[in-house]
Amino acid sequence: MSERETAFVASLDERVSEIVDSCSRCGRCVEVCPTAGPANVDRRDPQAVVGQVIDILRGAGDPDSEGARWAQTCTGSGACIEACDDGVNPRFMLAMARVKLHQRRPPETLREAGLKNFQTMSQGVRVMSRLQLPSEFLGNVTHAAQAAAPAQADVVMYLGCNVLKTPHIALLCLDVLDRLGTRYRVFGGPANCCGVIQFRAGDVRSSARVGVGTVNGFAGTGIPHVLTWCPTCNIQLGEILMPSTNPGFSLEHVVPYIADRLDRLTPQFVRRVERRVALHEHPGVRGVTEGVVKILRAIPGLELVELDQPRVGYMCNSLAPVMDYKRELHAQELGAAAAAGVDCLVGIYHACHRELCAHERDYPFRIVNFLELVGEAMGLEKPDLFKQWKVMQDVDRAIAELGDRIGAAGLDVATVRRVMSAHVLGELPLPLGQRPA
Repeated sequence: MSERETAFVASLDERVSEIVDSCSRCGRCVEVCPTAGPANVDRRDPQAVVGQVIDILRGAGDPDSEGARWAQTCTGSGACIEACDDGVNPRFMLAMARVKLHQRRPPETLREAGLKNFQTMSQGVRVMSRLQLPSEFLGNVTHAAQAAAPAQADVVMYLGCNVLKTPHIALLCLDVLDRLGTRYRVFGGPANCCGVIQFRAGDVRSSARVGVGTVNGFAGTGIPHVLTWCPTCNIQLGEILMPSTNPGFSLEHVVPYIADRLDRLTPQFVRRVERRVALHEHPGVRGVTEGVVKILRAIPGLELVELDQPRVGYMCNSLAPVMDYKRELHAQELGAAAAAGVDCLVGIYHACHRELCAHERDYPFRIVNFLELVGEAMGLEKPDLFKQWKVMQDVDRAIAELGDRIGAAGLDVATVRRVMSAHVLGELPLPLGQRPA
């Protein structure tokens, strides 16, 4: 590892030691956790649960304890952060507890798991993005193309990896920044990964190599402000990487950035959007839901309806450790949206879109990303090919319709069939056709 990567790993250890020393074991973080109950964590003694997590951070502890279960089923909602009076970030505490539990296995096992998961993600992004995006755009989000980026920029726009599977969202985000007059340099795709996949596998050294490399790329631009799209990347950068690397730039999610400049955006709203909509939301990244609400309420003609649903996790895929609860939440929200008579159920993040959009087939409303409504108000439209395929639920038909585009994208049919099956037929926590009579 490089000197900076070695320093990163050492810094993580120092931060863990600070948590062990600072945490008073009050248990407040356990009490406010919105998914501890659905995860069947016994919270009758919350102080004991936190104590078990601290034992794990010390390198001991029972992997079958309530504390271990709480760490393994964390969905990243972030309620614990506001609840802590000890100066501890319990979300980071639980992330490191999971790492410590993984590291009880041989290092080579961790490396293999991290590499396999990264390769799966990378292939999915590569195939799904090439089927939908021109090669010029994809080139512009890689390190290799950074020399062609603007010589001066206000921000780095970090898209992350997986949003490129639903690229209409990424394109609309950049359109909005253009309308704001923001000068940006785009980073994204697996070549600019945040390292979260290796980190989740417990392979901290590989995570450092990948994540610190990306942070160094941002820092190397000399641009002092980085905007994120993906909440996973936002948390990985803001809570794992940056406190341990001191890279010299600030971090903000792009939604609050846009919402703070709404006076520049609203003159671009040239069309009324006569829709009654409800928001599918997650609380994990501060200011994002509030920013989306502010933006949507500024769109002429739009009516925002409150469904009063539970707010948990930072994105739908973060609820994977409580899968039954996720299915229940999805069914409950879809039913509530139908009962409210909305025209659209509006998501914020790309993973939520992948998991929910096919249910448009079974319900009397559209399922869209909020940026699609912003684009409509500005007179812009980006086709959502992913949703077309998802609603279709027929990979062979999708491949037939793509025709020569597969070869033109440098792909082969067998690979496309395998990847599309995973995303078009898969990623449906709640099966289609489940709408109550």
